[in-house]
Amino acid sequence: MVERQYVGGTCINVACIPTKSLVASARWIRDARTDSLFGVSGTQDATINLSALRAHKEGIVDAMVDAHEKMFSAPGLDFIRGEAQFIADKTVEVATEDGNSRTITADRILVNLGSRPLLPPIDGLADSGAWTSEDILRLERIPETLTIIGGGYIGVEFAQIMADFGSKVTLIADTEHIFPREDADAAAEVAAGLKDSGVQILYSVRAEKVTGHVGEAADSVSVHLSDGTQVHSAALLVATGRVPNTDQVGLEAAGIDVDDRGMIIVDQYQRTSADGVWAAGDSADTPMFTHASWHDFRVIRAQFDDEDTQFRSTTGRNIPYAVFTAVELARIGLSEKEAVESGLAVRIAKIPANAIPRAKAMRVQHGLWKAIVDEHTDKILGVNLVGPQSGEVFAVIHFGFQMPEEKSP
Repeated sequence: MVERQYVGGTCINVACIPTKSLVASARWIRDARTDSLFGVSGTQDATINLSALRAHKEGIVDAMVDAHEKMFSAPGLDFIRGEAQFIADKTVEVATEDGNSRTITADRILVNLGSRPLLPPIDGLADSGAWTSEDILRLERIPETLTIIGGGYIGVEFAQIMADFGSKVTLIADTEHIFPREDADAAAEVAAGLKDSGVQILYSVRAEKVTGHVGEAADSVSVHLSDGTQVHSAALLVATGRVPNTDQVGLEAAGIDVDDRGMIIVDQYQRTSADGVWAAGDSADTPMFTHASWHDFRVIRAQFDDEDTQFRSTTGRNIPYAVFTAVELARIGLSEKEAVESGLAVRIAKIPANAIPRAKAMRVQHGLWKAIVDEHTDKILGVNLVGPQSGEVFAVIHFGFQMPEEKSP
């Protein structure tokens, strides 16, 4: 195994785990500030201790990295720190961190390269000191004002976190609603929760130019928008997606094909165009979730173990996911929009979250539970839960999706 940077990968070091650690802190302070609604007093003045917040995040990350490093010291595993490059078919050259070089040839190679933040070609952005979704995790400060470019999952989640931490956040979305992959009604409920947290969302505008530089003053950096207006803030976060790290390892030397986005092309068994080479995770166009990458691994391991692959492929798999905002969103299967665009006749079962008695007791204002159902077969094609703790409740929905369909007698 060769690793050039992060033991444990993107999730543990600069994505899921540190982000969810901050989500947990944000939830505590958000709840503290609204406790008076439930008859609790004395917590409304809760504040952030930045050094303790960093220690909380880093302690969790460090413990998980340490656990992975211990696994990599297992007998029979040669763990190498360095950068690998394909130099020929099934042949890799590794520049090790101690300055040496090794050439490795193998009958079977697994490529799991991960991804990095995408920086769009916006005039002036590169010189503005803008943060990426990895930079902001260092938590050097909580800016008084923050502009976020990107209305997708990453941008929205950080908008919630930073608003809860005390920043005045403006979110720039170049689409008609946040989460362009989601149905508009679901996205609107999350947006309503963001608004309650003080986040301003600008829709259907593009960032065309950036002037100034990230600093302490409230107008340190300015984003010039396609409608002629400007947004000024102390800090700027760019959250416009991630790109695969496939441009750095000489894939062409091994005959490994990529698509026009740089994603490694694989079949339902994660096999690449090169015989004996498999790819997994972000760089193989797998949905960018750790549980999806783990499933890639199981599909590949079944082949390495010479198991019957009949039940081990990515064909037809449903990947559940959640976004951890104040009004959480969780989904599996098709959205209503995707089902209709696929030509399916569907009916929609939907209930507002604030109509559920338990939600009323929690003073829930925003959210919905929604199922997309095939009109002809009654099969549930997709489920969307939007509201507090949807990510937890959704485990039951996911379990149901894994159950075999009942056959009529």
